[in-house]
Amino acid sequence: MSNPVLNEKFIDRTNVGAEPLTMNGVLQKTFVLFAIMVFSAAFLWMKGLEGNTDLVMALTAGGAIAGFIIALIIIFARKMFLTPVYAVAEGLFVGGLSFVMESIYPGIVQTAVLGTVMTVAAMLVLYSTKIIKCSEKFTSVVILATFAVAGIYLVQFIGSFFGLSIPGIFGSGTIGLVFSGIVICIAALNLIIDFHFIENAVQSFVPKEYEWYFGFSLMVTIVWVYVEILRLLAKFNSRE
Repeated sequence: MSNPVLNEKFIDRTNVGAEPLTMNGVLQKTFVLFAIMVFSAAFLWMKGLEGNTDLVMALTAGGAIAGFIIALIIIFARKMFLTPVYAVAEGLFVGGLSFVMESIYPGIVQTAVLGTVMTVAAMLVLYSTKIIKCSEKFTSVVILATFAVAGIYLVQFIGSFFGLSIPGIFGSGTIGLVFSGIVICIAALNLIIDFHFIENAVQSFVPKEYEWYFGFSLMVTIVWVYVEILRLLAKFNSRE
């Protein structure tokens, strides 16, 4: 989920360095991390096309677990040298998930990628034009909603071990579609918070090394948006 990666105390805890980060630097690091993730995803996708389904499933699960652990280390220990490793792990997870979804619903991945790009672009326009302002109240509401979604997913995950599921919201019915739509909106609004903190970091002369951290934070949110759009499309396709 997103985004305990960034918060107001983050900048306050940061030591001012001789060379501050720049917006271009953050964008460059973000591009590098996404390139690594795409390469990792493509590798697993190719393995799937070769018929190595067991390997795909194993690396997808391994990527999800490793990505989660590495993300926690990056967030709480500020080990920014691990961000490329996180990108590799996240690529395995996204690549495996995308391959499975594409195998069931041909064309779904292309639509999900397009939807993600459009969502990111829309949020950037809304933020840059100040149509949506990242006020303290806005941030609090979005973060509260984010943790609420995380709680629902956690309950569902724990319940799955006992054969239990939260009724409706994870199905392809109307309730499930509405829930997925709401989660996508929450994930997208987290991008506004990301943009806000990056802009504040530039103005606060945060050290250049944190460009990797902010690139990582954007990756966390954008991947979340992509996965949620993929889930929504899968629900729509399962109704046909």
